[in-house]
Amino acid sequence: MNITLSKKSKIKNVDFNNLPFGKIFSDHMFVCDYFNGKWNDERIIPYSDIKISPSARVFHYGQAIFEGMKAFKSNDDNILLFRPDENFKRFNLSSKRLAIPEIPKNIFFSGLNELLKADQKWIKKGIGNSLYIRPFVIASEESINASEADFYKFMIICTPAKSYYENQEIWVKIEERYSRAAKGGVGFAKASGNYAAQFYPTKVAKNEGFQQIIWTDSNYHDKIEEAGTMNLFFRINKELITSPINDSILDGITRKSIIDISKSMGLDVIEREITVSELLSSHESGELKEIFGTGTAVAVLPINGFGYRDKKFLINPKSNKISIDLKNKLQNIQYGITESFSEWQYKVS
Repeated sequence: MNITLSKKSKIKNVDFNNLPFGKIFSDHMFVCDYFNGKWNDERIIPYSDIKISPSARVFHYGQAIFEGMKAFKSNDDNILLFRPDENFKRFNLSSKRLAIPEIPKNIFFSGLNELLKADQKWIKKGIGNSLYIRPFVIASEESINASEADFYKFMIICTPAKSYYENQEIWVKIEERYSRAAKGGVGFAKASGNYAAQFYPTKVAKNEGFQQIIWTDSNYHDKIEEAGTMNLFFRINKELITSPINDSILDGITRKSIIDISKSMGLDVIEREITVSELLSSHESGELKEIFGTGTAVAVLPINGFGYRDKKFLINPKSNKISIDLKNKLQNIQYGITESFSEWQYKVS
């Protein structure tokens, strides 16, 4: 791999106590190009603009996928990734669905390792501090023919991050008009277009005082699927319920980790469909104790209430929140504080 290090770091100009999410980038990036039927020319270079043709297929047909990961620094200065094998598998699952050539494992992980070593000063110690990692692929071929491309660019960029939605009340709106994904579509993939299609309905919800949307099934809008950037969990009586994974729901890595952590705590975790009517009736009866979201950016995020058909429903703030315990246990694993689930920790060497 060719490595060209930046002559001058930008890190001295960064206030790590006040970080807008996703707007400040580290000194380097990983780049690899696909041509002649294979991935070629892996390199680490200073973070910079790229040159691309206006006829590149990504601009016209949206052939693009991405992943979201985080690097953490332990108290003994180790750089830790959280279950990166799962990100790698999902990355290639997304690639396959969008007819993008899959990335070889050695290229994916050597790119990650070398990039994180080059930018290790950007990873700060302490719970809540992390380096958010964004691997992505775009179709770079110069052609507006409506078919898959023959040329692609695989890149990894990084942005230092604090806790997402820190110190905010979180309200979510149950969406009945718009759909995030349909059966047989690309809802299970990290396709860039999935997120672009969410922006307008989410903007409408934000104008109504909500932070995110609860998406429902595209057929009848009566089954709960996931939120805009999170999978969802509902604690009803003593059961912790989450919608089962299908081809319209993203298979969240934090989601599956929280399921395993919850079971290790003796919690009764059930993966099954949950309907809007069940959510409303459980709230009315007082059986709904808690809703929380899970995701790479948010980790575990308690939700204060939800909206449905112009009404708002507050979740009892006095309920004991197991989401707080789950978040602490998750972060103890991510930062290498505990030996529990140590097989999920990947040490950058």
